Amino acid sequence: MLKLFETQDGSNSVFSEKFGVGYHSKYGAIRETRHVFIEAGLFYRAIVKKDLNVLDMGFGTGLTAFLTFLEAEKLDLRVNYTAVEAYPVGPELTEELGYPASLQAMRHQAVFNEMHRSDWDSPISLTENFVFEKLLSTFESIELSEQFDVIYYDAFAPATQPELWQTPMMQKMYELLKPGGVLVTYCAKGVFKRTLRSVGFQVEALKGPPGKREMTRGRKQEILTA
Repeated sequence: MLKLFETQDGSNSVFSEKFGVGYHSKYGAIRETRHVFIEAGLFYRAIVKKDLNVLDMGFGTGLTAFLTFLEAEKLDLRVNYTAVEAYPVGPELTEELGYPASLQAMRHQAVFNEMHRSDWDSPISLTENFVFEKLLSTFESIELSEQFDVIYYDAFAPATQPELWQTPMMQKMYELLKPGGVLVTYCAKGVFKRTLRSVGFQVEALKGPPGKREMTRGRKQEILTA
């Protein structure tokens, strides 16, 4: 069962009784999402690329997808966005999340609604420059043919779903990245960073969002040509 709760920045999140965890930090859903995924991931790659493939491992409330859409509009980015989710948030909660209002983006309420109401496993064009697709799947069973510039890795914490932070999954993420691409996540555990390095990532420990000292960015080395 899922329950709505308000975080400290005034934005809403969802608590999963099944897993015993919240979908975002209690210190601020919007603050955390913007810091970890938008600033450390999307903005980092948008400096050098304006045409981006983004993989969202954990669609959840749709906040990361919606923030990406808003920033892509501002920066004139072309984005192909793929979101993966095994446990969808139902319409009775998505209508109460209030993210368009919290972000002063009510003119894009229809976009947020479409992200949640659109069919699974079927890409749609939210705008001419933003193609969106959500896949109903567990992380372990997902199979993708394309590669990505940015991976938002937003699985539940290692204490809750340890298998999603171990070598087989990180190897899978590494293979899904384009050279120069990055994986960003709130997790900063030493064992996780060692796992990233073991499969080939260049690892950076970055300042964390409110309530966390650090976060992690893993980068796939670019192929050097003569």
